[in-house]
Amino acid sequence: QVQLVESGGGLVQAGGVLRLSCAASGRTFSGYTMGWFRQASGKEREFVANIRWSGGRTSYAASVKGRFTISRDNGKNTVYLQMNSLKPEDTAVYYCNARCLSGLSDYWGQGTQVTVSS
Repeated sequence: QVQLVESGGGLVQAGGVLRLSCAASGRTFSGYTMGWFRQASGKEREFVANIRWSGGRTSYAASVKGRFTISRDNGKNTVYLQMNSLKPEDTAVYYCNARCLSGLSDYWGQGTQVTVSS
């Protein structure tokens, strides 16, 4: 059974930093893209960043490029989202996602709240 468990959310002031972690278990993820999405209150879930488990190719939403960094630790089966220079508009529930490159498998974590105060 695949499990994605996020941690690291919290309350931070604008300009601050947070690092989110996503511990993945239940299968090997070598053929997967691991991603972070977020959903602010009253808005649709949106893409933040992703990384290919094999090779480490990354992609970012324009709104976070240059401020957020996604990475993974293969040995720990964990994906990270380093968030710097946080803004109030970054406030949202952040979700970890694992998506098979074929698109046939798609898994989500339970989410972790990030709140940035002005």
